[in-house]
Amino acid sequence: MRDWLEAGRERFTGELRSATASMVFVVTQGVRHAGRSTGYANTVLCVRVGSGTGTAAVAPGTLTGAETPRLVEEIVGTSVADLLEHPDPAVRLAALDAFLLDRAPHGTDPAARAVVLPPGDTVTRSRCRARTVAGLVDAAPSSRVAVIGVVNSLLEALRARGLQPVPCDLAGGETEWGEPVLTDTARAVDSADAVLATGMVLANGTWPELRDRCRARGIAPSVFAQTGSAVFAHLLRDELAALSAEPFPYFWLTGDAGTIWTYGPGRAGATERVSA
Repeated sequence: MRDWLEAGRERFTGELRSATASMVFVVTQGVRHAGRSTGYANTVLCVRVGSGTGTAAVAPGTLTGAETPRLVEEIVGTSVADLLEHPDPAVRLAALDAFLLDRAPHGTDPAARAVVLPPGDTVTRSRCRARTVAGLVDAAPSSRVAVIGVVNSLLEALRARGLQPVPCDLAGGETEWGEPVLTDTARAVDSADAVLATGMVLANGTWPELRDRCRARGIAPSVFAQTGSAVFAHLLRDELAALSAEPFPYFWLTGDAGTIWTYGPGRAGATERVSA
């Protein structure tokens, strides 16, 4: 089975050389919503190609040269073809994501539905997004859902649907409610009836393991992707049950209304507006 990088190279060979990274920046994010006792942090590499801003979020300290301008200076102005050969997987992913967003934004895809999140503070917008994402999971009440990449608002939204989340994250630890977080993806998938995964599985290299484990179980995963949203939409959609695609700027960067895009059975159609 071809991976997403190989698929991108094969499909766009002639165009990758002429497309270049016109802007590169890194966002260091720390989150602890008002009223919450736990938080998290990520580093997001952002690459601009034409009108598209591709992103790859990784754990703090894992992005090459993130503490200095070295990586940014190294890759800005470089062709996408060359960036797809870069040793850092986050660079490869962000570059291809940006290229795809420039060529085919989510809003031009007839299979995508625009979902407008309302303005508000970080926890309000997080919960609104979580309700949308949780709604993509096709599972009967009381089903166990492996959540790969823990987002507390998402666990909350799944429970509100009568589902039983199985939290799993490379960082381990506990959820907001003191539940242990698994670090073994295979164990989480094997104990679940459905799977919901973060797009960060592309950036941290765990996507092949997750995909293969899901295939062995006969489960098509659903994905909520800020990282690599266009890569999932254009190169991996056939392997998914559903997708929430959220290109940059992410919901947590602003208190204004913003749009995410959903793909899946019955998702194409009129714009949906989420109430706070």
